[in-house]
Amino acid sequence: MKNQLLEVEEKLVCYHCGDECPDDSISIEEKHFCCHGCQTVYEILQDNNLCTYYDLNSNAGISLKAKNFEGKYSFLEDTTIISQLLDYQSENLCKVTFYIPSVHCSSCVWLLENFNKVRAGVFTSRLNFIKKELSLSFNPTEVSLKEVVELLATLGYEPLINLESTEERKDKKNLAQRSLIIKIGVVGFCMGNIMMMSFPEYFHLNLKNNIDATYQKFFLYFNFLLSLPVFFYGSYDYLYGAWVSIKENIKKTTNVFSVDIPIAVAIITLYARSVFETFVNHSAGYYDSLAGLVFFLLVGKWVQQITYNYLSFERNYKSYFPLAVKVSRAGEESFVNVMELRKGDTIFIHHQELIPADALIVKGKGMIDYSFVTGESDAVTKQVGELIYAGGRQKGERLELVVQKPVSQSYLTQLWNNDAFTKEKVMPTTELANLFSKYFTVITFTIATVAGIYWSVFNPSLFWNAITAVLMVACPCALTLSMPFTMSTTMAIFGRNKFYVKNQGVIQLLNEVNEITFDKTGTLTESNSEKVSYVGNLLGDFEVSLVKTITQQSAHPLSKMITESLKISNLKPLQVEYFQEFQGEGIEASISGNLIRIGKAGFIKSANREVAHTHAFVEINGICVGYYIVETIYRKNWQSILTDLKKSFRLFLLSGDNDADKEKLEPYFNENNLFFKQKPQDKLNFIRQEQQKGNHVLMIGDGLNDAGALRQSNVGIAISEDIKVFSPACDAILDASKFGRLAEFLRFSKTSLNIVKASFVLSLVYNFIGISWAVTGELSPVLAAIFMPLSSLSVVLFAVGLTHLFARFRKL
Repeated sequence: MKNQLLEVEEKLVCYHCGDECPDDSISIEEKHFCCHGCQTVYEILQDNNLCTYYDLNSNAGISLKAKNFEGKYSFLEDTTIISQLLDYQSENLCKVTFYIPSVHCSSCVWLLENFNKVRAGVFTSRLNFIKKELSLSFNPTEVSLKEVVELLATLGYEPLINLESTEERKDKKNLAQRSLIIKIGVVGFCMGNIMMMSFPEYFHLNLKNNIDATYQKFFLYFNFLLSLPVFFYGSYDYLYGAWVSIKENIKKTTNVFSVDIPIAVAIITLYARSVFETFVNHSAGYYDSLAGLVFFLLVGKWVQQITYNYLSFERNYKSYFPLAVKVSRAGEESFVNVMELRKGDTIFIHHQELIPADALIVKGKGMIDYSFVTGESDAVTKQVGELIYAGGRQKGERLELVVQKPVSQSYLTQLWNNDAFTKEKVMPTTELANLFSKYFTVITFTIATVAGIYWSVFNPSLFWNAITAVLMVACPCALTLSMPFTMSTTMAIFGRNKFYVKNQGVIQLLNEVNEITFDKTGTLTESNSEKVSYVGNLLGDFEVSLVKTITQQSAHPLSKMITESLKISNLKPLQVEYFQEFQGEGIEASISGNLIRIGKAGFIKSANREVAHTHAFVEINGICVGYYIVETIYRKNWQSILTDLKKSFRLFLLSGDNDADKEKLEPYFNENNLFFKQKPQDKLNFIRQEQQKGNHVLMIGDGLNDAGALRQSNVGIAISEDIKVFSPACDAILDASKFGRLAEFLRFSKTSLNIVKASFVLSLVYNFIGISWAVTGELSPVLAAIFMPLSSLSVVLFAVGLTHLFARFRKL
C-alpha cells in the first residue's frame, strides 16, 4: 500500500520540468509529463541520446505547454527578413546569433551547446551564458531558420526576435576595452622582464670580470628596448591627453589643467632620467618604476571602464517592437519588416500583440492596453473607425488596421526624437577632483622651479637631482587611481545586491540629487499584480455562479480578472439563454431565468455611487447587489521607504494612471507633489522644469512610458522584475526585489565619495612628505622612483579596503 502511494506521488510530478501533473494520462515508460510540450522535449532528447541532460540538475527542463505556434514565426520564411537577421549567409552555410532570455542554469548551457545533435543540419551551437546569446551555424538546404527557431521554442528557449535584432551591432566599447587590455598585456610583459633584468641592481651585485660586465651592459640596453613600448605605446593616452590640455589652455578654450599633465610630467621625467643614466652614466635607469607606474595607471583605467556589459542601458522602442507584421497589399498578404510599413497598408494584429504604427480600425473590436506607453492600467475600448496609437497592445479578437503613419513618425517614436535622447549626460567627477587637478600641476611645477633656482645658487650639484626627484615623486594618484578603484568596488557591491549602475559617473551624480520623482504603476506597485475585491451584499453559491458564468462569456480584461478571482470548486454549468456585450459599458445576460448585468455606474442604473478604482457593479434581477474593484498591490514596505527618503529629499509622483490612490499616497508626498494622468512628454517636461530651477532630479520608473523622463533626469533608475530582459534608456537598473534597499544604496554612494575624498587627503600627505624630502636634494632618484608607485598602491589599497569595510558594516 505504501509503495502504491509513493507511485501515485511520483506520477503527479512532471519528469521534464517538475511541475505538478493534473493526471497520469501523459506518460512514457513510467515517466509522467504535465503536458504534451514536455513530452515532446523528452522525446527529442531521447531520440538523440541526450537524456543525460536530466542528470545535471533535478527538474532541469523548462515547461512548454504547447508547440503549435499558429503561424507565429511565418515571417521567418520571407527571404528579406531572413537576410536581415543572419550574420552570414551562403548557399550551404548560415550563421545567426539569438538572444535567449530563458537561459538560467547549467542544464540550459548543456542542452543548447548540444543543439547540433538535436537537429540535423545544425553544424555548431555556442552559448555566451553571461550575455545569453546563442550563436548557431546551419545548412539552409537541410533546415530553415524558421525550423530552428520553432525547435528552440519547443525546447523552451524561445529567441527574442524584435526590430532591434536587425540593426547593426555597435561594438565600439568592446574594441576600446580590447585595445586597453592589449596595452596592459604589453606593458605587463615589459615590466616583468625589466624587473627580472634588474636583479643585479636590486642586490647590488659587483660584476668585476669582463663577461659579467658584458651581461650588465646587455641587461642595461635590453631594459631600454623594453621601455620603448611602455613609453610610446602604453603611456600614449596620458601623453596625448596632457598635450591636448596644454593646447586648449593656450587657446584659452579652458582654464582647467588636465590631470594627465602631472602624470605625463612624471612619466617623461622618469624616462628622460633613465635614458640619461643609460647612455651617459652607463648605469641602471628607472625603467622598472616607469613600467610599474604605467601598468598601475592602465589597470586603474581598465577597472574604470568595466561595467555590467550583459545589461543594456540604451534600449529604445525598437527593443520592444516586433520585427515583422502581416500586411495586405494589392490583395496579397505577406510579412514585412515594420520599418517598411507605409501609410495605407492593411495590417493584422492578434491578441497580446503590440501595435507598431498609428492606425485606424477597419475590422474588429479593440481593447487596447496603453500601459506600455502611458502607464494607464485600464484598457481602452476602440470601435471601427477609431485611431489606435503605436505601442498599444490588443487584448481580444484579431484586428484589421490601416496604417496612418509609418513607424518612424508614430506617436511613440516622437518620444525618441526628443533632445533628451540625442544629448549625452555629463558625468562629472567632483568639485574636489576638479580643484585637485587644476592646482596640482601648477603647485608641482612651482615647487620644482623654486627648488631648482635655490640649488643652482647654493649647490649646483643638487640642481638636477632636486628637480627630477620633485617631478618623479609628485603624482595625483588619488584622482587617477582611488576614484576608479573605489567606484568600481562600489559598483561591484551594488551589483552583488542587484543594483546595477551604468558607470562610475552615476555614483557621483547620485550624490548631487536633491529631488526624487517616482512613477506609480510598476514602480511603487508590483508589475502585473492586481487584487480583485468584492464589496456589497453577501453572495450565495448560486449568485457567484451567475457572476462567473456571465464573465466567462466576455473577453474583456476586467471580466477575465473577475472570473479568475472566483474560486468555485463545484461550479455547475448554467443555461445561458441570452448574452450581449456593450462595448465600453458592460455586459448583460439571461442565465437560468435570471437577468444579470455587470458594468459601469451609468450602465447599471440601480447603482447609486461612484468608485474611484477600476470597478464593475453587479445587478441581479434589477437589484444592485455590490461591485468588484481592482486594486494594484503596492511593493512590500513601500511606506517605510518613502518615509525614509522624505527626510533627505523632496519627493514627487508622476503617474500615467488615475488618482484613485491619491488619499493613500498623500501622507508620503506633499499634496502639490502628486501628479496623475501624466503622458510621457508631461513627465519629461516636469523634470526639465525642475532642472531649470537648479534642482538635481532622480527619476525612478519602469516601462517605455518612463524612458523620456529617465533619460532627461540627472539620474534615471529603472525598476525591473527581470534585469536582463527589461532595460530602457536609464543610468541604473534596480531589481524589483531590492526596492526596499533604495535608501541604503543612496547613502552608500555618499559614503563611497567620502572615501575618495579621504584618499585625496592621504595622497596629499604622501606628496607633502615626498616633495619635502625631494626639494632638499637628498632624495635619490632611485628612492623617488620607488616612492611614487608605492604611494599609489597604498592609496588604492586604502580606498578599496575602506569601501569593503563600510559595505560590510552596512550589510551590503
